Amino acid sequence: MVHLYCGDGKGKTTAAMGLALRFAGHDKRVVLAQFLKSGRSGERVALEHLSTVELLPLPETMKFTFQMTEEEKAAERVRQTELLRTAFQKGASAQLLVLDEVCAALSTGMVPLSEVLAGLDGLPPETEVVLTGRDPAPELLERAHYVTEMVKRRHPYDSGISARPCVEF
Repeated sequence: MVHLYCGDGKGKTTAAMGLALRFAGHDKRVVLAQFLKSGRSGERVALEHLSTVELLPLPETMKFTFQMTEEEKAAERVRQTELLRTAFQKGASAQLLVLDEVCAALSTGMVPLSEVLAGLDGLPPETEVVLTGRDPAPELLERAHYVTEMVKRRHPYDSGISARPCVEF
């Protein structure tokens, strides 16, 4: 089944990581791909110690797409699309595949919708898939069995408080 955690509120990645932890706790294989992210977040540091969780590699640094030159965007499209293909290939033998921020990768043109849909179609029916991010494509909303929308009512960032370790990453 497909789980979609979307919206402008906090908690999409957190919910996905919680489900990954639950699967790992049941000794089930998890594959985690994170799109348009870099570095070592707290959840990655914790999950890398679990033998049933495979974390696909992240670059050390990543610019926001609006900061990239056209050449950088082209190179990043290639990298993100290859990450997507690898995730689906490895996810086919997992019980849970997490595609964190795949909606952002789609909305910024970093991965093609056709490849996401084909990848979903190619997975075994018993594989659970989590998709996260803002502004999901209508096709993903239609495909999802679970749709959970996180709604921001208030956030410290709006008051000028930067992202904080342990809470936002």
